[in-house]
Amino acid sequence: MLIVGGVAPALAEEATPAAASAMPPPDPARIFAPLAYPMPAGSTRSAGGVPGGAYWQNSVDYEIKAAIDPTNRLLSGSEIITYANNSPDALDVLWVQLDQNIYRDGSRGNFVNPQRHGDHTDGDVIESVSIEQDGKSIPVTPVISDTRMQVPLPTALEGKGGKIRLKIVWHYTIPGPSGGRTAVSSTRNGDIYEVAQWYPRMAVYDDVRGWDTAPYLGQEFFLDYGDIDYSVTVPWNFTVVGSGALLNQADVLTQTERDRLAQAAKSDERVMIRTEADIHDPKSHPAQTGTKTWHFRMNNTRDVAFAASPAFLWDAARLNLPPVVVEPGHAPVPRLAMSAYPVEGAGPHQWDRSTSYVKYAIEYFSRRWYPYPWPNAINLGGHGAAMEYPGIVFDGMSDKDPELFWVTAHELGHDWFPMVVGSNERRHAFMDEGFNTFIDTYASDDFNSGEFAPKHDVEFAPATGKPAEDILPVLRDPAAPRLMTPSDLIPEHYRHPVTYFKAAYGLKLLREQILGPERFDRAFRRYIAMWAYRHPTPSDFFRLMDSETGEDLSWFWRGWYFNNWGPDYAVKSATPTGEGAAPGLLVTVDNKGWLPLPVTLQVSYTDGTNARLTIPTEAWYLRNEIELTIPGSRTPQAVTLDPGHDIPDLNRADNTLTLAPPQPAPPAAPPAR
Repeated sequence: MLIVGGVAPALAEEATPAAASAMPPPDPARIFAPLAYPMPAGSTRSAGGVPGGAYWQNSVDYEIKAAIDPTNRLLSGSEIITYANNSPDALDVLWVQLDQNIYRDGSRGNFVNPQRHGDHTDGDVIESVSIEQDGKSIPVTPVISDTRMQVPLPTALEGKGGKIRLKIVWHYTIPGPSGGRTAVSSTRNGDIYEVAQWYPRMAVYDDVRGWDTAPYLGQEFFLDYGDIDYSVTVPWNFTVVGSGALLNQADVLTQTERDRLAQAAKSDERVMIRTEADIHDPKSHPAQTGTKTWHFRMNNTRDVAFAASPAFLWDAARLNLPPVVVEPGHAPVPRLAMSAYPVEGAGPHQWDRSTSYVKYAIEYFSRRWYPYPWPNAINLGGHGAAMEYPGIVFDGMSDKDPELFWVTAHELGHDWFPMVVGSNERRHAFMDEGFNTFIDTYASDDFNSGEFAPKHDVEFAPATGKPAEDILPVLRDPAAPRLMTPSDLIPEHYRHPVTYFKAAYGLKLLREQILGPERFDRAFRRYIAMWAYRHPTPSDFFRLMDSETGEDLSWFWRGWYFNNWGPDYAVKSATPTGEGAAPGLLVTVDNKGWLPLPVTLQVSYTDGTNARLTIPTEAWYLRNEIELTIPGSRTPQAVTLDPGHDIPDLNRADNTLTLAPPQPAPPAAPPAR
């Protein structure tokens, strides 16, 4: 059997409980063998899972000017990129991502996921590329390959702090609803433009692969951090909401709108910034002809997105978080939770509650895990791509009730993973989708005394809301991809069950069954803090959790992440033992599974009482069968493993051994006369 990196592939015989009975018994030597993590520790990434003393990361700032032509659905723009090469290497080329090229007929992504791109565009039309150097503009001829653009440099960009300014002029046709994450959709009061993946973005050069040029095939992104200053010119009657802070309110908002925003900054309840009456009143805009330019800025971010429409209702409430500086040299400003949506989305079960969900999610995740860093958080009700960008998320105008809460909390949770903790979504989707879904489950439990608990949607425990039951089809499926499978190699029908659900449930098992909340939470918060605005790999996460929690979790990473193993325990026998002063019950427990999670053993007695103990993972280091003596003189009625269904046991048919019928209840006393 070929073993890669010390990890054996999963055994196909584990597909079903019936097949499991025919597979070889678990091999402790394999289960608990040392695990070679894919990314070696070194000077840039320490053995403790934190950035090493020589860690470096490049940075990129953008100045973008764009305009929307609604007649032709054309977005045109120019940008100046200031790129800092903090690596030790001189760079002779730069690589830029052109995500819009996925919509070209014949793109690689179109072959991988043709169902996503029913309509096609010309993609990014690059009008010019030039290097700004010593006050001069030097034209360069780029090489475009699918969704990547290579920019050869006239002279190499030196390492350890060398900087370069790159100017790109471009335009593209915004796809219609078939565009999904970036689209134009119609409403009764006008089109909604959801604009994302919209400007040429620098690829990452790092200590893992050098230039990471994985093409955009429909999964997500990997980006460096920096400050983004962007302006969007739209028709006079459009309202624009976008990542970051709006810097020129006086130019694009009426005094009434500005007064309402000031009121919202002091209110925990939503304040309408634009009402339905405003949508139909031209005087609700500062001008009634021409265009207006909306100017935004977002600091220390990996991306920005925006939405524009004449159809927006817009409401806001304050975020109870400290004010932030949005422009250098200016005073801090209060922060807002916002929602923008068409009248089709209004209603007490729909978007009337959106801003309360936004406010809750941002404040809850900030309090529990890591402070939210940016000025505003916006939920956009439009086409319904259910997609996240820093500070703004695109959800569906028809979402309602639990689905609207769950999708809002999930998409905003992405502000932590991967917007703050900048993992590589193109390669390790479980590090953003799974980690985010994990924190979402607790948000659902907590919100409004559990109004929408437990979370059970397409992302988590979809059938019953009970993860230990709902994950079993994945663990029994020999074709299910492993969590460490590269993102683009996970078939669409496994994406939610594996990348979201299994990844999230793995963290819940770690927290609730293996480590306990106190150790897990401290380590997980440290992971977020140490890798905020940096680029962790799976190996960094594994090492940090090992080091911070004081556990060698190799067996868990191997079984849950590198394989598709599950636990499977059985009560083999239970025999009274001992006499006189030391009676008890001798219980034999078998381990039949390759993921030996801690498990609770419960002895129930005929008098209605019970005794419990936890069998730790270490019990299975050298054997697959153990004997336990449970002291006590009561008459045992049954022995059960995992009575609360806390772990995903692959075959529960042998988890309980009945020893005696329960003792009948005493007859009721006759009524008093």
